[in-house]
Amino acid sequence: MRMFDAHFHIIDYDFPITENQGYLPPSYVVGDYQHEIAELNVLGGAVISGSFQGFDQNYLLNALKQLGSTYCGVTQLPFTVTDEEILKLNEKGIKGLRFNVKRGGSESLARLEYFAARVYEVAGWHSELYIDTQDLPEIAKTIEKLPAISIDHLGLSEKGLPHLLKLVEQGVRVKASGFGRVELNVENALKLIYDINPDSLMFGTDLPSTRAKRPFEFGDMKMILQLFDEQATDKILYTNAFNWYFK
Repeated sequence: MRMFDAHFHIIDYDFPITENQGYLPPSYVVGDYQHEIAELNVLGGAVISGSFQGFDQNYLLNALKQLGSTYCGVTQLPFTVTDEEILKLNEKGIKGLRFNVKRGGSESLARLEYFAARVYEVAGWHSELYIDTQDLPEIAKTIEKLPAISIDHLGLSEKGLPHLLKLVEQGVRVKASGFGRVELNVENALKLIYDINPDSLMFGTDLPSTRAKRPFEFGDMKMILQLFDEQATDKILYTNAFNWYFK
């Protein structure tokens, strides 16, 4: 059972960390992550910038150097970033742009249409949203226009699931991650999303699970194994995310 970890964080206090909504995360460096996944067959993954890391790129580039070429980064940037800076980050393993609607720390959602289209045109990056999907109707038409979008943590809420499923029909990808932080029936959501688009779901550990009601546990992966056959499991745990980030 191979895995591409589509969503995890590195928190290194050698680099800037900013309190977010009164919260400071615990240290969680590359060595901590590698120790925690040592018994899993993780072949690569995506390091995701958190709200508390703002627009700092140095921690992310440092982490990618340590993790190696099968890992990539999803960062937060101001819309004023130059094309040259985007291309430099692309060369160093950054593959996506994050809009953290839930926690802040990223560029404003008002910039989504312009900025998501721009990074895709310049470097082929997708954009991903940390958003409660019950808020999606306000921006659904914008998302439908964009070339490559993913939604974090199954969209967080049961109320938002119908809105999320409509976007999955349009080709939007969904992170099967953060099961300990969502307010929905995870098994039902996974099955519904997979039935609509088998290429959509991308499993991530969400380590170190900052602010989640419970952290990642092996049972989260076991749930995938129990719900889906071998072919579908490989798509959800590995192929979908690998293709999203590296092809």
